Amino acid sequence: MRTLGVWHAWCAREARVKLGIGSYCYMWAHGVEGHRPAEPMDAFGLLERCVSLGVRVVQFGPNLRLEESRVEELAARAAEAGIEVEIGIAGLEPARIREGVRLCGRMGARLLRTVDLYEGAAGDARRLEERLRAVLPVVEESGVRLALENARTPARAMAAALDAIGSPWLGVTLDTVNSLAIPEGTVEVVEALARHTLCLHVKDFRVRRIWHMMGFEVEGTPAGQGQLDVPWLLERLREAGRDPNAIIELWVPQQGSPEETVALEDGWVRLSVEYLRGLIAG
Repeated sequence: MRTLGVWHAWCAREARVKLGIGSYCYMWAHGVEGHRPAEPMDAFGLLERCVSLGVRVVQFGPNLRLEESRVEELAARAAEAGIEVEIGIAGLEPARIREGVRLCGRMGARLLRTVDLYEGAAGDARRLEERLRAVLPVVEESGVRLALENARTPARAMAAALDAIGSPWLGVTLDTVNSLAIPEGTVEVVEALARHTLCLHVKDFRVRRIWHMMGFEVEGTPAGQGQLDVPWLLERLREAGRDPNAIIELWVPQQGSPEETVALEDGWVRLSVEYLRGLIAG
């Protein structure tokens, strides 16, 4: 593995990865069910935060409602600010993908992130292949790449389905923590899915034993402060011929009040951007 100093120099010279934030950076600020701040951050607020942080990509996920009547206005503001837009939805049904693709067209987005909510998804590569083939004509016609996030389906099953189809319009949104629930480790997931990665969710974490030693806790951390080896991750993607946009996501623990939680969340975003600027030139 490269030393950090050599990695910085290599990154500045060669990498085309662009750093961005998404609506899952600010889950508490947008509002979690039953825990909504007095003035929730909307899509325009997220875009403004993107500009103030100096990052180049924003990903609007399904946890953030986009006002139908203001979509074109939001797209125009992003274009004026030089911010690339990505859209995130949930579901793999053809009608849902068509809806997401239409939104991408209105927003000028070239990537659509989704997650398969099908209950029988786990381990069923053939079923996943069928579902992906059903939506492939929609994305091919639109010119929007579809990036399926690893969640319930094991990485090898996802890779097998994508290998069987072999389309450049289909790939994955590689999340660095989600697959712990299957359970799969980060290295295992990256090794299986690196070559298919169209989008990267940088989500740092820490796994530690509970005090009585009978179990573990998984906690989120700012990027660079947990157990995720980010330099290795970016290098592995480059070795696989991939340079996806890197979207920061966070698991921020709830604090004593909504205001304290939102303030901690904002601090974590800033720490994460500061850390990743040393690794990502774009």
